[in-house]
Amino acid sequence: MNERQNGCLNELGQHAAMSMTKSMTGLLAEILVTEGKLDDKTLVASIIPELANSGFGDATVRQVMDMTTALDYSEDYADPNADIWQYSEAASPLPKPKGYTGPNGYFEYLQTIQKKGEHGDAFSYQTINSDTLGWIIARTTGKAVDDLLSERIWQKIGAEQSAYMTVDAKGTPFAGGGISASLHDMARIGSLMLNKGVINGKRLFPAAVVEHIEAGGDKDAFAKADYKQLKNGSYKSMWWSYDNPTPVYSARGVHGQRIYVDPAADMVIVRFASHPDASNGKNDPTSIPAFQAVANYLITK
Repeated sequence: MNERQNGCLNELGQHAAMSMTKSMTGLLAEILVTEGKLDDKTLVASIIPELANSGFGDATVRQVMDMTTALDYSEDYADPNADIWQYSEAASPLPKPKGYTGPNGYFEYLQTIQKKGEHGDAFSYQTINSDTLGWIIARTTGKAVDDLLSERIWQKIGAEQSAYMTVDAKGTPFAGGGISASLHDMARIGSLMLNKGVINGKRLFPAAVVEHIEAGGDKDAFAKADYKQLKNGSYKSMWWSYDNPTPVYSARGVHGQRIYVDPAADMVIVRFASHPDASNGKNDPTSIPAFQAVANYLITK
């Protein structure tokens, strides 16, 4: 194991995992699907009637898990009028400003989203899918995402520290980006994935869970999103898959957060970062080749 800490973060510090949180939510959902507790072919409205009249209503659970839903929603952080800012306002745990009449909390906002296009046609990275999946998980299990993650994963990986999740004003955890944790413990998540559900000699979930994620998602649907640095990649259960002869996949978050798993190289790379530009597209041109170079070295060593 090799570790390097820079800046203000040390081994005892916690850092925002940002959208790596999505992969934890997706992992929980894939566990439930593999264990037969959640049918990924089921329509969202049959699990959450409150979403029947929204754009999510006639989407399948799998389409939510793989973000192939067709929704009238923009997540362009560079656009001050994008829907993400209304979503953030609804999700804020702080008191709403005087005169505010919009939705209060994640679940209220999700009910306002309308459909645009055909579900299953194209991949579109939208955080609202993760929070809808969090709602599906909560409704299916009777436990909020943070409680289920603690019960099924965190308490069993030998974590050095507690993790925590941000919540909205109603206490709903942010399933799309709310986790803060230590670097060491996120590396334990990477090790858990590398070893297909086993850590410290204990199996936490079936190996098939990771095998499904390793297999990747619909490449044709993913290609329509036109990610320049992720040609021939895919997205499955909120994990990103790379174009590689053997499976390589990762959890990703804005400003440079990463869990990168390459089973053929027996390698996990975990990174917390504070890149000034939020977009992964800004650091992928240097990060991905660097990760691949380390993997190639380990394979040939």
